[in-house]
Amino acid sequence: MSDVEFARGPFWFGGAGIGNLLRAVSDDDARATVDAAWDVGVRGFDTAPHYGLGLSERRLGAALADRPREAYAVSTKVGRLLVPGPDDGTDDDGFAVPNDVVRQWDPTPDGVRRSLDASLGRLRLDHVDVAYLHDPDVYDLHAGLTQALPALAALRDEGVLRAVGVGSNSVAALSEAVDTGLCDVVMLAGRYTLLEQPAAALVATCAERGVDVVAVGVYNSGLLSRPLPEPGTTYDYAPAPAELVERARTIAAVCDRHGVTLPEAALAFPRRAAAVRTIAIGVQSADQVRENAARAAATIPEALWDDLRAEGLLAS
Repeated sequence: MSDVEFARGPFWFGGAGIGNLLRAVSDDDARATVDAAWDVGVRGFDTAPHYGLGLSERRLGAALADRPREAYAVSTKVGRLLVPGPDDGTDDDGFAVPNDVVRQWDPTPDGVRRSLDASLGRLRLDHVDVAYLHDPDVYDLHAGLTQALPALAALRDEGVLRAVGVGSNSVAALSEAVDTGLCDVVMLAGRYTLLEQPAAALVATCAERGVDVVAVGVYNSGLLSRPLPEPGTTYDYAPAPAELVERARTIAAVCDRHGVTLPEAALAFPRRAAAVRTIAIGVQSADQVRENAARAAATIPEALWDDLRAEGLLAS
């Protein structure tokens, strides 16, 4: 188990939104989003070079610059370098930003160091609390685990970061990462949620081995974010299959019987596991921050989980 204080506030701040994920956000609104998170007690902030081609890191660094460094934790990611781009349009990877720089996969030790140095500059920091190897299964899992993770471990020993992590939505990739013995923490995206738990065995293994888990994508990219899911909502950033919408609606009905909303239960579920130290929620406005803080504070009766298991809607 790492010495990072993950249990900082109601959740960790997910920084993709202030990197202009899917739509542009003004500098003022991005700053207001971070300020609102601080006001509700959030003290953990996650970002990545990938998020808005460095925009999220720059905005987060500016918003936290006047806060006492010992009062908060920051995580960022490596694996993608930002290199000069054509500057002839907008990013083609989901962020509303110009493509004056583009992403270049590089899991080599030199690439890891260069990535982290650049991130520290954008964040205005001399160290981060966690550096995650970002989506290694997308490009070269073997190189990521055999080159990038040892490089991160060396940087941890130098004090540039406090914990080595891997972030992915692939259970198989994260399982291999944990097996290396080099991971202090995994960021598990969308695979241990109220809707489905294909990573249950991995979460149990992490508990046994003292590896921390940060659960993200706990709304399954939208399907669990409203009290009653409707057709057309998203799952894994694509239109949700009808059978999953129906499953989510059935879960919502059980929640309603216990006076709990589906989003409240979605935020509470992962935190019940011993290995899950916190959840991170992507937010793009101050209102979203406050809404999620209220949901995270809801009291969830144990009988809800019992009923969901009894109805075959929950495996753990």
